[in-house]
Amino acid sequence: MQPITRVLHPGAIARGVLIAAAILASAAPARAQLIDTKVLSLQAAKTMVTAAEAEARKHSWTMVIAVVDQSGDLIVLHRMDDVQVGSVDIAIAKARTAARFKRATKALGDALAAGNTGILSIGGAVALAGGVPIMVDGKVVGAVGCSGMAADQDAIVAQAGADAISH
Repeated sequence: MQPITRVLHPGAIARGVLIAAAILASAAPARAQLIDTKVLSLQAAKTMVTAAEAEARKHSWTMVIAVVDQSGDLIVLHRMDDVQVGSVDIAIAKARTAARFKRATKALGDALAAGNTGILSIGGAVALAGGVPIMVDGKVVGAVGCSGMAADQDAIVAQAGADAISH
């Protein structure tokens, strides 16, 4: 049996190269449309909880400390002994509000106190101090929310947690 020898026409080769180039070129714009983001790791969340708890213990305060990602989804929930049970939901809500609105929850409380009652119509938003966004390279990557004491005390503990990794 004789081997079959096939010679490709130069036009066929050129078409193949053009098709391959078109496929590669179409992938580049899709990649250009994606955004690179930083994401909180479990270890970073634990570091923030440790710093927040240390601040709370320094003042003999009992707290619930919640750390959420940039979407407001819970990463870590830490409940100190003898804290009121109602603070669990409040800490999570404060963290979620700070992450989703990209500002400390105190800012919403201040706006409400200044007469902006429209804040009350925002479903799920908490207008009490104690939720602090976590900033990395100028972007919100999550938040810490604390509850258990007065709102201004909650805010001090939450800020200590956020400061543990913020840049």
